[in-house]
Amino acid sequence: MNFESCNRVNYQKVGGKGLESVKEILINFISDEVRKFGFKKGIIGLSGGVDSAVSAYLTVEALGVENVVGVMMPYRASNPTSLEDAKLVAKNLGIKTILIDISPMVEAYSEMKEKGVDRIRRGNFMARIRMAVLYDISCKEKGLVVGTGNKTETLLGYTTLYGDSACAINPLGDLYKTQVWRLAKSLGVPKRIIEKPPSADLWAGQTDEGELGVNYILADKVLYSLFELNLTPEELILRGYEADIVYKIVDTIRKTQYKRVEPIIAKVSTATVGKELSFPRDWGT
Repeated sequence: MNFESCNRVNYQKVGGKGLESVKEILINFISDEVRKFGFKKGIIGLSGGVDSAVSAYLTVEALGVENVVGVMMPYRASNPTSLEDAKLVAKNLGIKTILIDISPMVEAYSEMKEKGVDRIRRGNFMARIRMAVLYDISCKEKGLVVGTGNKTETLLGYTTLYGDSACAINPLGDLYKTQVWRLAKSLGVPKRIIEKPPSADLWAGQTDEGELGVNYILADKVLYSLFELNLTPEELILRGYEADIVYKIVDTIRKTQYKRVEPIIAKVSTATVGKELSFPRDWGT
């Protein structure tokens, strides 16, 4: 991974803060949120990727090694190196792990047995199976599911609704992918995990950047400029960004807005949940 390319866009600072400050904020966030609701444990889906590794490292710092459970959920077609890397993270941290092969669950649904099933459809189904497993384990272990999604994925809608986006708390949600890479390096995440091509591992050869049609470094430069610097698409183009890339990213953000909000409720009363009835998340605690 070319970290120097990240540096040129001022990714050493996150919201004006250095990595050590960000790390402290995230660790305190996890600790406060988990304990606020009367829990001690964090449950994390370990995919073998950098995002879940960073979430795991932070959660161990926040809750202690004895209070973190890493759940590995391979599918029969998963890349074996993904499981190896997930195990490496768990071993390095010394956390408890649970290994569950989701293949029988996925294929128990007759629709998934049909030939020619769309691979994106299958991938979304797998993500939702993993979500169900994580929440069942969170019930068994009496812990909260700690999310692993980053800001880039959220803004681009590169997530499965009620699948990998589902979690109780999300420490990485305000970090762009390139910022997660830098944080991973700071935390001591194994180099091979940081440097491998990001992939949801939904089918052989699948990569995030291949599906998105743009690499993360370029995507983050555009997103950072749009949302942190408040530049317009036209201003970005005047600064030398390709118009096709800029407008593709803006269009993707618009088309996936539904993934970033609660479902729309038909209003038939004077006190509708999410409108007149809108309470803070911590209301009642």
